[in-house]
Amino acid sequence: MIRLPQVHVPVKHGREDIVNAAAKELRLKNEDILDLVILKKSVDARKKDDIRYSYSLAVSVLREERFLKKGYERYEPREYRYTVIGEKLMEHRPVVAGAGPAGLFAAYLLAKEGYRPIVIERGPAMEERIAAVERFFQGGKLDPEANIQFGEGGAGTFSDGKLNTLVKDRDGKGHFILQKFVECGAPEEILYLNKPHIGTDLLRNVIVNLREEIKSLGGTFRFNTCLKQVVSEAGKLKGILLSDGTQIPAEVLVLAIGHSSRDTILELFDQGIKMEPKAYAMGVRIQHKREFIDRSQYGDFAPMLPAADYKLTYTAKDGRGIYSFCMCPGGYVVNASSEQGRLCVNGMSDHARDAVNSNSAIVVTVNPEDYQKATGSDSPLCGMAFQRDLEEKAFRAGAGNIPTQRFGDFEAGVASTGCGTVEPCTKGAVTYTDLKEILPEQFRKDLIEGIHAFDRMIPGFANEDALLSAIESRTSSPVRIPRDESMQSVSLAGLYPCGEGAGYAGGIMSAAMDGIRVFEAIIKEYKACKSEA
Repeated sequence: MIRLPQVHVPVKHGREDIVNAAAKELRLKNEDILDLVILKKSVDARKKDDIRYSYSLAVSVLREERFLKKGYERYEPREYRYTVIGEKLMEHRPVVAGAGPAGLFAAYLLAKEGYRPIVIERGPAMEERIAAVERFFQGGKLDPEANIQFGEGGAGTFSDGKLNTLVKDRDGKGHFILQKFVECGAPEEILYLNKPHIGTDLLRNVIVNLREEIKSLGGTFRFNTCLKQVVSEAGKLKGILLSDGTQIPAEVLVLAIGHSSRDTILELFDQGIKMEPKAYAMGVRIQHKREFIDRSQYGDFAPMLPAADYKLTYTAKDGRGIYSFCMCPGGYVVNASSEQGRLCVNGMSDHARDAVNSNSAIVVTVNPEDYQKATGSDSPLCGMAFQRDLEEKAFRAGAGNIPTQRFGDFEAGVASTGCGTVEPCTKGAVTYTDLKEILPEQFRKDLIEGIHAFDRMIPGFANEDALLSAIESRTSSPVRIPRDESMQSVSLAGLYPCGEGAGYAGGIMSAAMDGIRVFEAIIKEYKACKSEA
């Protein structure tokens, strides 16, 4: 097959239109296209009066060599491959701590190769987790172990299922992950959409199906089971201690606990596991009417196209970066809290992205110097302490509900008493307040400056009725657990820090890819234990 990097078709089109565009590009008749595979599909909205779909294609034609001579490239699909070369025999089954994307993909491949991993997850299985989250959204008490952050599937389960990543897919890991999601029930379109997403409603079933496949391959799941400590001897892992006092012997632990397992991070730090401070970002969620965002991006074509997204960046006068993050077209702002007395927000969309509002995080960069100064500490964990302080202020400001303010009031520095033309679209109750009670003043000024800069890119973005909610504090982990070339902790052999919680990922795809990299490191050193240990 030969690759056609870009052909365009009208917004309203069918497969025959794509074939026709490919044939026209190659100066062939439609019937000369023997086969066609969609590699990438995106909206080309550079000309608002002539928006089109852009496709990257692989096509099969007779005598392909003639087109290769004209400069077209042969399509060579990247298939993910690996080889088990480890010689050291595991005495015990490997343990994977965390059932988010990093842990699940490490566990899946380990199970596939006969290592029979034990997956421990502090939260519940999906069915129980969904019930706990829905109770909380309806005003019930927060369960610190079953919420938006903790439980099967990880934090990404209650987001948007966004599958785009900046990580280059040179060896096919990304496509492998997408293909596995499709095999587990995700829409096939994620294999070629430019910015694929599954949606919270569909992702739940996908995760359950992946769990069942891991079990069928010999893996074991232990939900409501929290890692407490690592057990070591002479700098090598010997096992793990669980919060219920149970000890599991193991010489391999994949640490994929996510960015919100603060208590576990503290325990490991106290045990001497080296950690480093890391930059992250914090800010607010902004809501606009979905129709406004759609028209700002697509003009009169908006009704014919899926809900629109945007990605905005700006450098403030003080040099701080400001950008949109985790944009949720047609979605909800959710109360994403996981600790009593603390509150944070996130965004979530179902597959249809048909909620009345679209929202995005608008965040400012936070460097170690910022939170070291704010906390008066140089501990590697002071970034986490800074997050917690902001979340405590958010909880107080909203009296446990999502603190929300009109942008016009936010800029004027007065508390909101209600909404205007943009009504809140949330999971969890809202309390109107003044967000300056939560945000450091310089960050508040930077956000105002950034939102006005984004208004120049999307006129109307700084609408005084746009709603802001705080605090978006968990964009990524504020710490990193250093690892060596073998992907093991520099502090403890056999401990494999992995994914977002360890500071090596920033989303579903990058976390899953990191889980695969850890799997590759394990099979370079170990072969599977054949006993029932």
